[in-house]
Amino acid sequence: MGTSQGLPRQGHRALTAAGYLVLFLLGAVQGVIGSFQYGRGPAPLVAILLDAAIFITCVLGAWGMRSFGGGLAPAVGWIVASFVLSMPVSNGSVLITATTPGEWYLYGGALAAAVGAAAGFVLWARAQPRRR
Repeated sequence: MGTSQGLPRQGHRALTAAGYLVLFLLGAVQGVIGSFQYGRGPAPLVAILLDAAIFITCVLGAWGMRSFGGGLAPAVGWIVASFVLSMPVSNGSVLITATTPGEWYLYGGALAAAVGAAAGFVLWARAQPRRR
């Protein structure tokens, strides 16, 4: 059986899974880059811009995949990468410090990722036709 796009059902599922994986990896890459770059520029400006970037990625991911999962995948990738990199290592070093930019990046980014995923859910739920 084929889908409306002409792809076999298995091919469509594989393409969809690949899309979610790419969005997850995009969020993780944003988290890794942000963990090293949040303190640049005037103090929390870059951190706030990085927070806005993950928010936009989540909303556009949900729109592009036409599902809540499309917004959730980059959010989870960002949160996993950022929070793993914020944990202290055995020698006591940390990448994301307890400074104003560090807190803006970590807490603001977590909030932006959650709100972006939720916004994707709300926007996508409204766009879906009502079933009777």
